[in-house]
Amino acid sequence: MTLDQIITLLVLVGVIAALVFDKARADVVALAGAALLLISGAVRPSEVQGAFGSPAIVTLASLFVIAHAMELSGLLDLLIRKAVALCRRIGSAGLWILIGLCGAASGFLNNTPIVVLAAPVVRDVAMSLQLSPRRYLMPLSYVAVLGGTCTLIGTSTNLLVDDMARSSGQPAFGLFEITPVGLAVAIAGGLYLLLFSGRLLNRMPDQPGAPRAFDEHHPVSHVDLAGDAIGDVQDFAEHRPLSPGRAAVATTVFVAVIVIAALDFAPIAASAFAGAVLLILLRVISPDEAYGGLRPHILLLIAGMVVIGIALEQTGLAAAATDGLVGSVQAFGPLMALILLYGATLLLTELLSNATVAVLVTPIAVALAESLSVSPRPFLVAIMMAGSAAFATPFGYQTNVLVYQMGGYRYLDFVRIGLPLNLLTWVVAIIAIRWSFPF
Repeated sequence: MTLDQIITLLVLVGVIAALVFDKARADVVALAGAALLLISGAVRPSEVQGAFGSPAIVTLASLFVIAHAMELSGLLDLLIRKAVALCRRIGSAGLWILIGLCGAASGFLNNTPIVVLAAPVVRDVAMSLQLSPRRYLMPLSYVAVLGGTCTLIGTSTNLLVDDMARSSGQPAFGLFEITPVGLAVAIAGGLYLLLFSGRLLNRMPDQPGAPRAFDEHHPVSHVDLAGDAIGDVQDFAEHRPLSPGRAAVATTVFVAVIVIAALDFAPIAASAFAGAVLLILLRVISPDEAYGGLRPHILLLIAGMVVIGIALEQTGLAAAATDGLVGSVQAFGPLMALILLYGATLLLTELLSNATVAVLVTPIAVALAESLSVSPRPFLVAIMMAGSAAFATPFGYQTNVLVYQMGGYRYLDFVRIGLPLNLLTWVVAIIAIRWSFPF
């Protein structure tokens, strides 16, 4: 091994260890690893600069600004009040409708603020209907995650895989290119949660210290969701009155961004960036408010992990890992390679951050497909699906952490509900990928 390979491998192991043992914030760990690689010369400053200006970073930052403008307009608060009224009118079916709407919204907006806003509502409305909140909070998190798999912008994982694949010379994904696979996975997962999660959760008694019931005159504060994993939840604590003009403009710009990207008039990074700037120029959101809507811990985590991914490629470590993987799966053919890659990604996602997994596995997937003389597309879509499908632990995805604290769940509750969901979505994803993305 060369010196650069040794340094890169040591940094990678150190970053993974720090993330597993959770001794420091994930974004700080990733940036520290990138700094070490830069100082050692394993990556050049120009490559680091490119990582911080990658399309994934630009897209996410711009979408955060647009979503924050919709928040500040009072639109989200209005929608939640309407959902509360619906749930109180039609009972538990209304809760499932609310959960489904959160899943649909997660295809276009970051699912963390969606769950931050919706979880207290689901909890308190369930209690007002004399229902256990535990029956609905875990499905809320899972459905939000499943909804994010339905579009390219649904999760940062999808954007990062697309970004890493383009760095490896692959064509960019379309906004709705993965929708057939994501929709199949989401429908299968949603039906499982609707039909079976209640029976499994009803076997476990509620934990003591349940939250108070919903009081329509004293709406719940979102401050009780505090936790480092989700950033600054104070952004969601204030209940804002509806400003119809700002809400209409922000929604129109958001829809325009989606339509422009879907019709391939411009890349999603360009349309989202233009939309965010337009909202500032129209004074729907001030520059200071726009900066406040950014989620720097997410953006910097992705940038740091992109630098590590670049080092893996530049030093040849990714190619070496691929050679070892190819030697073990080549005899089984591309389908078995796809199944094993999905399983390995799924396992890593339960242990590490989604960004880490995308950086580690995407270059290997591209090289593996090329060595098997098949299209890398099915393998990349498998990483997108498995990179988000972290259901078997409360720490595999940040929305799981939210409901884990609020619902008073135990660790094994997630294993009991999430492990079968992992297996189900694995099977459905492989079938849908083979149908939609031929080798």
